[in-house]
Amino acid sequence: MTEPRVPGGRTRTVSLPCGETVDVHDLDMGMREYECACGGTHAVVMDMHPLSRFVPEDLVAVLDEAIDTTTGEPFGTTHTMGIVLEEFPEQVVSADTSEDGSVGYAILWMTDFDSRRLHEVVVELLVELMEHAVSHASDDDAMTDFERQMLEFDVSEFVDQYRARREFETEHDRPV
Repeated sequence: MTEPRVPGGRTRTVSLPCGETVDVHDLDMGMREYECACGGTHAVVMDMHPLSRFVPEDLVAVLDEAIDTTTGEPFGTTHTMGIVLEEFPEQVVSADTSEDGSVGYAILWMTDFDSRRLHEVVVELLVELMEHAVSHASDDDAMTDFERQMLEFDVSEFVDQYRARREFETEHDRPV
């Protein structure tokens, strides 16, 4: 663990779900996947990554408007990764790096699965969250419409199309 405010302090490492460790200083803010010594590829998410990495900005705005968070912060990546961590506690690790000003991020998550699988998981969990919210609406037609639309929604196809329309190769991940 890093010694806060001590130059040359010990290196902070994160134990991955596969059993390997990674130094947080080896992870840069543009990284989306980590090629591990275990032979696998692990998804990398940092608190400063926008939720639009996974879903369109207009949906991010709707989620932010509809969801009141306990922190008072807008609903975003931190909340979403909390949901992923809750659903997959053995496959996700997180690290608080807020005391290490040299890494550029405050919270790190790494998963036992790659970034594409994480993308599918995030979309599936956000759909479940929206379905739960719609189920509490007093408008039965809204629930019926939502259910009909979800029967036609293919998560894998959405992820393929969304990833094809976005730039995931560099730290300049922006909408097309």
